Amino acid sequence: MPDTFIVADNFASHAKGKKGLSRIVNAAGYSLDGFKAAYKFEAAFRQVLWLNLILFMVIIFMPFVTSIKMMLVIASFLSLIVELINTGIEASVDHTSTAKHPLAKIAKDVGSAAQFLALLLLFVLWSMALMSVVL
Repeated sequence: MPDTFIVADNFASHAKGKKGLSRIVNAAGYSLDGFKAAYKFEAAFRQVLWLNLILFMVIIFMPFVTSIKMMLVIASFLSLIVELINTGIEASVDHTSTAKHPLAKIAKDVGSAAQFLALLLLFVLWSMALMSVVL
């Protein structure tokens, strides 16, 4: 079956750079733009970022074994990743329409619920790690 619906030579592929180092450099630039936009326009991202920066500094000084430190770093990165995805969902929904719609509410609420679970995981893991030091 021929790939009649796949258009390899489109605007997006030109904008990204077709291959090699230029594509990687462009992708890194887009990622940096994403971090800047999330930090500038999303208070929740700023809060999660600063929380995790503080937690990263605490990890350095706490007497946790390496495996616990790794688990805490992974959970911190996960909370940042989920917040970025949630921010993207919210921006996409708002771009489509700012009118109230049940499906828009579901999309935003589900993104928020995902972030809640990521932060709950972070809290539970930190609680367990601190308890392992105390006991």
